[in-house]
Amino acid sequence: MKHFYTKQGSLILSSKQNSLKAARIAISLIFLFHGTLMSSWAARIPTIQQQLHLDTGTLGFALWGAAVGAIAAFPLTGFLIARLGSRLTTTIGGLFFSASLVLPALAPNPLLLGLALVLFGAGTSMLDVAMNAQGSAVEEAYGRPIMSSFHGLWSTGSIVGASIGGIMAGLNIAPLPHFLAVAVLLAAGVLIASRWLLPITPESNKQTPIFARPTKALLGLGFIAFCAFMSEGAITDWSGVYLHSTLGTTTSIAAAGFAFYSLAMTVARLTGDRLTQLLGPVRQVQLSGTLSMLGLCLALLIPHPIVAIVGFCFVGVGLACVAPLAFSAAGRMPSMSPAVALAAVATVAYSGSLIGPPLIGHVAEIITLRGALGLAVLLSVGIVLLARTVGHAPLQQKQSQEPQIEQQELIS
Repeated sequence: MKHFYTKQGSLILSSKQNSLKAARIAISLIFLFHGTLMSSWAARIPTIQQQLHLDTGTLGFALWGAAVGAIAAFPLTGFLIARLGSRLTTTIGGLFFSASLVLPALAPNPLLLGLALVLFGAGTSMLDVAMNAQGSAVEEAYGRPIMSSFHGLWSTGSIVGASIGGIMAGLNIAPLPHFLAVAVLLAAGVLIASRWLLPITPESNKQTPIFARPTKALLGLGFIAFCAFMSEGAITDWSGVYLHSTLGTTTSIAAAGFAFYSLAMTVARLTGDRLTQLLGPVRQVQLSGTLSMLGLCLALLIPHPIVAIVGFCFVGVGLACVAPLAFSAAGRMPSMSPAVALAAVATVAYSGSLIGPPLIGHVAEIITLRGALGLAVLLSVGIVLLARTVGHAPLQQKQSQEPQIEQQELIS
């Protein structure tokens, strides 16, 4: 069978689309695995804190290790994708990330926990950028928006991992056997799924610089993803506290509020591609930012728990597709390596998720938590204002891709 590559390196099959469908399923599973691994760790943080007898300050210091590892690995991952291709880098990243999950459970003290989390954070970002690069290539080959569905599977995986973690904690199973079982199963899953990923041509074969100055359009994508991730981090960490401390709900209702927010975001991501295809990415992001802004205003201006939970659901729906659309556009930036563009956008975006929660906490000490969460309203306005950046690299329709097919082919 002959395989042809587009100028962006995406694979087009000359006979059937079965391999392309298999690639979509494979990368969807890897997004699912990533979310499961992330939430498996997050669900057991209280247990590890208890095992090591850590106070909140010491734990917070150790957790910075994951942030340091993630930020440091983003540009390196872009380099690896350009040299090895996203298929091999996704496979390596998936295996490395799976193995790194076990390390925090082996740490005997806060220092080694922090060092273990540096590797865990590096594995997180390595797989994150690589799977988004692969997902962008699959989307290009499809010729229609499908990136949000991948991120929807990530959200589904996070729910699965958190649920399994809760069950393990309830059964008093230690983190080590829990993490080891998850790591082995998901590493095997990555190896199996990677067989059907698209074999993208490495960027090293092209006249594309690996490190380049970000364009204005790329910076715009980075900032819009920054706004989305910073808002997500703020709601993830502080919505429950707002419901419990500010509105006086029980802790169970506060937890339910976050669960509804997460469910709304997951459903919106799984269904967002069809809406993007109908409205176009720019209008979709404008609508998303507006929904997020209205939801936050509803939650903050009407001090009633049910109204606040409904508002947070609107926020979840609004934020759901912003980052996926930004990553999708970054992977198609003209005259720039997709790997480098995705790494740059991811670095800026994840900085927002790291900065958001502590910033909200510091501001809350000065102007109350309600006022601090109002900063997320401004971020939603920023999303609306920056929406046009996702339209700088339009996705070509499937029928228009045929003229782009190069003469290069592989015989299998």
